[in-house]
Amino acid sequence: MATAPTKPFSPRRKRPSLWVVVPVLLLVILSALPLLYVGLRTWQAGAEQALHLLWRPYVMRLLGNTLMLLVGVTLSCMVIGVSLAWLLERSNLAGRRLWGVVLCLPFAVPAFVSSFTWVSLSSGFEGLGGAIMVMALSKYPLVFLPVAATLRHLDTSLEESARTLGEDRWGVFFKVTLPLLWPSVLGGALLIALHMLVEFGAPSILGLQTFTTAIYQQFELQFSNANAAVLSAALLAMCLLFLWLELRVRGTARHIRIGQGVARRAAPTALGRWGLMGQAYCVALTVLGSGVPLAMLGYWLVEGRSAAFPLAQIGEALLASLSLSLGGAALCLVLALPVGLLVVRYKGRLAVWAERLPYLLHALPGLVIALTLVFFSLHYVPALYQTTALLLLAYALLFLPMAQAPVRTALNKAAPQLEEAARTLGASSFTAFCRVTLPIIFPAMAAAFALVFLDAMKELTATLVLAPTGLTTLATEVWANTANMQFAAAAPYAALLILISGLPVYLLTTRMYLNKG
Repeated sequence: MATAPTKPFSPRRKRPSLWVVVPVLLLVILSALPLLYVGLRTWQAGAEQALHLLWRPYVMRLLGNTLMLLVGVTLSCMVIGVSLAWLLERSNLAGRRLWGVVLCLPFAVPAFVSSFTWVSLSSGFEGLGGAIMVMALSKYPLVFLPVAATLRHLDTSLEESARTLGEDRWGVFFKVTLPLLWPSVLGGALLIALHMLVEFGAPSILGLQTFTTAIYQQFELQFSNANAAVLSAALLAMCLLFLWLELRVRGTARHIRIGQGVARRAAPTALGRWGLMGQAYCVALTVLGSGVPLAMLGYWLVEGRSAAFPLAQIGEALLASLSLSLGGAALCLVLALPVGLLVVRYKGRLAVWAERLPYLLHALPGLVIALTLVFFSLHYVPALYQTTALLLLAYALLFLPMAQAPVRTALNKAAPQLEEAARTLGASSFTAFCRVTLPIIFPAMAAAFALVFLDAMKELTATLVLAPTGLTTLATEVWANTANMQFAAAAPYAALLILISGLPVYLLTTRMYLNKG
């Protein structure tokens, strides 16, 4: 039955209610604080002193280590991710569905946990080479998953046309397929590059000095030292550069298709005698990416049985991690909802700033955000310093973009006319939203809550700086025990983190591979 087209909702019909505007204004102010902090502290240091601090062999070494880690890990992940995606989506490799699940297991192991297992195996994995290997094995799913998804839904007509013009399979891949995959490849690669700029736990455990580890050390030695501010400004500049590159890639990517879509999948390439090499490749990545970390973790768990596990301390850390992550996820949703409403239904400059600033913060290290909150709380709201509330605020600023995307998508699909009908029956705007729209977008909110909760469980740097005295989490206990070479003591905390992180990764990959047609 044909339906009449509905009149599109105009985003400028009314001014937003106070319950929408007030939290958004608060979010914009809080999101601007890290930029103000870095600028203020660098200005206080003075241009001459800042230049003197940056032009030192020590800072050049930090820059070299950071960039070499970034380039090494990013390129490695691109090669691994694209090759795996092609093997699992375009070849006749045996067990492709099972490999699709197994090869994503490194996603469930936090990078600093994987680092501690490799270091406990041998000190030879410390340094730049070990860091590139460990981080690449941990991050390659960020390229593999989007490229595999793109290959699965790629229009094969262009590839078939190239074959009819005489191109062999390698020519088709490099001239046709790879250019179509390039936006997905670069998107994942730039995301990995941003992660490498702000990564703290893994380089610290692997003994590699980067900008982030140096900033943390400066904070430990003397919070007011100008070195920390200048290093933060340099790191912020690099983050902004890579964030700009990411936005450019995302903004210029275009996917054009003629017709209604692909009716069939591309015929798989027969590997022949190369099938055994493909199996060996998948086995090697599985053993190195998840087998060795899980085996070493199991070893240290068994080794630790000779001394009684501090069950009370483990329980306290688990409870603290759960409560902080739940609180941070809830606060993220409270802020994401009004931002989503303002962006989807009202637009305007405030909506633009409220949407983009949190994404900028997501590209900053948690350490810079933590130092910002310490500085402003000590100077303007001393009662907040060393409180759980300040730590929850840091979690909200760090992970808000993870809640914004699904909430905004759901709000785009929720018809505002339903709320208008409730308003005509006497309900206030807030009541109408709670009774009509909130139930519609609840599944998206639940997904956003789960994403933020899982990332907050693994958060390390902001927790180390902002946690109240005596409060520990699973992540901070892993880091503290590993720093003291107490690997058996770190094992139970690491195992709990993997168990909690592994469930959603398993559900995602089984839905993607084991249940696909």
